[in-house]
Amino acid sequence: MAGSKLTCDYWITEYMTEDDVHLHGVAEMLEFKRTEYQEMSIVRSKTFGTGLVLDGKWQTTVRDEFLYHEPLVHTALYQHGAPKRVLVLGGADGGAVREVLKWKSVTNAVQVEIDEVVFNACQEHLGEIHQGCFQNPRAEIRFGDAFEVLEKEGGSWDVIVCDLSDPLEDSPAMDLFTREFFTTCREALAPGGVFVIQAGPVTPPFDDGHARIVRTLGTVFEHTTHFFSCTPTYVVPLGFAMGSLKPLDTDPEPAKVDAILAQSVEGELKFFDGIALRGLMSPPKYLRDKVANGESLSTLDDPARYTGSGVKS
Repeated sequence: MAGSKLTCDYWITEYMTEDDVHLHGVAEMLEFKRTEYQEMSIVRSKTFGTGLVLDGKWQTTVRDEFLYHEPLVHTALYQHGAPKRVLVLGGADGGAVREVLKWKSVTNAVQVEIDEVVFNACQEHLGEIHQGCFQNPRAEIRFGDAFEVLEKEGGSWDVIVCDLSDPLEDSPAMDLFTREFFTTCREALAPGGVFVIQAGPVTPPFDDGHARIVRTLGTVFEHTTHFFSCTPTYVVPLGFAMGSLKPLDTDPEPAKVDAILAQSVEGELKFFDGIALRGLMSPPKYLRDKVANGESLSTLDDPARYTGSGVKS
């Protein structure tokens, strides 16, 4: 192809639809394992740096992960105001816990991860992302199924952050995008608690799943909103859905937000501030209409599924 200069011999191909693909070149395979739950690769990309790939789909890379982790975490923690106990479900790379610990009010950040093999590989290879956050005495890692842990232990969490892999067929995350799971999380929140989950692509033709998840969340929480961020690794903009036990600030004043962040957060924020939050709280009309005009919900009997799959070549 004119103007092209390919420098990689190994490629991971993500099939977005039957006739749309996206290629990421891999410069080096650092670790590969088939775990009890999934196929894991830790790779080095010349463009995005070291990254995690699960079942052939990219989860995170050191170059652009802040475009995902900061809006996922800080939007929810800001909406709460003064979170003390935060539960992170998934998030093997540690980026979500890293961001949670920037809030001075947080006394306990617990992560529940189903796949200990993936967590350990991320600890070894993705230090630029987790930045040693689990050495912080406020952080704790537990291994197990998120659904089972919540049903067994309950809890009184100020914020629950779901940093999950996509609900593909046979994925361990499939049941965690359903009304039943959202209800379990709601019951585990303290008064005024906030719940947030990554909720899939937000552009046509992939946005049906996002709208379905947002609608489902609205049957569980009285106060909901949705937003998205553009992270190049994921090919398309990825959405988030939020539910709260108290009203949400969906028209934030940037100067007020910045003042609160200056007082409440310790550490660098590269994406998130008052202006960014105002943008996040303003989803476009087509996406709002997609949520409002649909009827289908995501349940254990009929869960939401994301399109696409990944293969290596």
